[in-house]
Amino acid sequence: MMSPDPSSVWPQTSTAPALAVLVSGGLDSAVLLGEAARSYAIVHPLYVRSGLAWETVELEYLHRFLHELKAPSLRPLHVLQVPVTDLYGKHWSIDGRGVPDENTADAAVYLPGRNVLLLSKAIVWCHLSRVPELALALLKGNPFPDATPEFFADFTTAVNRAVDGHIAVLQPYAYLSKAEVIRRGRNLPLSETFSCIRAIDGQHCGRCNKCAERRRAFAAAGVPDPTRYAT
Repeated sequence: MMSPDPSSVWPQTSTAPALAVLVSGGLDSAVLLGEAARSYAIVHPLYVRSGLAWETVELEYLHRFLHELKAPSLRPLHVLQVPVTDLYGKHWSIDGRGVPDENTADAAVYLPGRNVLLLSKAIVWCHLSRVPELALALLKGNPFPDATPEFFADFTTAVNRAVDGHIAVLQPYAYLSKAEVIRRGRNLPLSETFSCIRAIDGQHCGRCNKCAERRRAFAAAGVPDPTRYAT
């Protein structure tokens, strides 16, 4: 497959009037939402709440980002509930203990079945709400088994078959790095995005795996980092 035109990541053949975007409050999905709001007449932000330790702070940032974005195409944030506390049990993502730090590899932050849980309910929501396309901010080099092209093709087909639907799942950033995404969104309110998995007093901790990734990406992008870090 060829890399898309860097000036436009959306399918040139799409005539869909509306799009749903899975947003987490992080850099990638926030930039994706901002770009979508300029390309579609109607954009529905979807947030999936699972009971993870950082979600309360993450949602606060997301609400502020949406307020700053002020795009006429944006519809109100819709929160879907997909609890995982019964699945993950005593896991760092639930209780905040032993959070992977800045020296850990990407594999340390893997949440088993995360995309299965996110996509299943989001696709069904799109089907019931008559929104024909769903986008998420998967990036180049994602190492996890539920982020492969084969997974997305098979899983989307299965869920569509289950509801007799035809929802298209888009991955516009699948050829981009986080630094490239930051450059695309440098004029957006990136200070109101949240990437941390160990928030301290409503701020990025500055020491976890995701904070380290965020710092490196801003440096690689050559864009000043507007993030408020606790350390």
